[in-house]
Amino acid sequence: MFAIAFPQIDPVIVAFGPFAIRWYALAYIAGLFGGVWVMRRYVQKPPALMTPEQVDDFFLWAMLGVILGGRIGYVLFYKPLTYLNDPLSILKTWEGGMSFHGGLLGVILAIMLFARKHKIEQWFISDGVGVVVPIGLGLGRLANFVNGELWGREAPNVAWAMVFPGAGDIPRHPSQLYQAFLEGVLLFTIMIVLSQNESIRRKPGTLTGIFCAGYGVFRIIGEFFREPDAHIGFLAMGITMGQLLSVPMVLFGVWCIWRADKAAAAKA
Repeated sequence: MFAIAFPQIDPVIVAFGPFAIRWYALAYIAGLFGGVWVMRRYVQKPPALMTPEQVDDFFLWAMLGVILGGRIGYVLFYKPLTYLNDPLSILKTWEGGMSFHGGLLGVILAIMLFARKHKIEQWFISDGVGVVVPIGLGLGRLANFVNGELWGREAPNVAWAMVFPGAGDIPRHPSQLYQAFLEGVLLFTIMIVLSQNESIRRKPGTLTGIFCAGYGVFRIIGEFFREPDAHIGFLAMGITMGQLLSVPMVLFGVWCIWRADKAAAAKA
């Protein structure tokens, strides 16, 4: 069997005694600043319901939602019994374990609270978030690849398959790169292109729906190449937990688009 050698990249960029900067942390930071930069420009376009300064404030709320929601979601969706037996291990975030779907719920809550406090249309905020989230998703998947984690399913006959450390000797799909392209590059391109359309921006909730449906579809596709979590495995009919959690996202996305169209028609 032929396989491309996995590039051995140290997950730690630089260390200062007990303190270390990791690629995964850098991905979060770069995603945050990249998201702020793009969203500050998005909110200045008509209908301009939010100021760049408010974007800066909101992202502090959003980061808290991502961290708390992502961790709690991972605990509830993926390892409830493990953490039930050792509750204090929930705090050990440095050992890994974050759920995108949980982080999304945390961000939704942050949007609702921030919108209520500042009296801003919450769908306008969520549209801006939908445009920038793929930045962090793509960078996060690249960090997964660097760490040699969340590898793909066995692919002995695929020319670009890789042997990942800790995953045995059988070549596997580099599914992290597939997902980085689908959930990051491709989804971000779609969101940026559509966000340039003023008629779409003036139907709050449309971009939110496109992001949710798009991510859900791309995640479901990516999961066909990704090895499911060992402690969960395949669910009924061979689906994975990631696919199961993505179905409601697709349905919610379709509902958001329908609701936005209906609301715009009512105002016409």
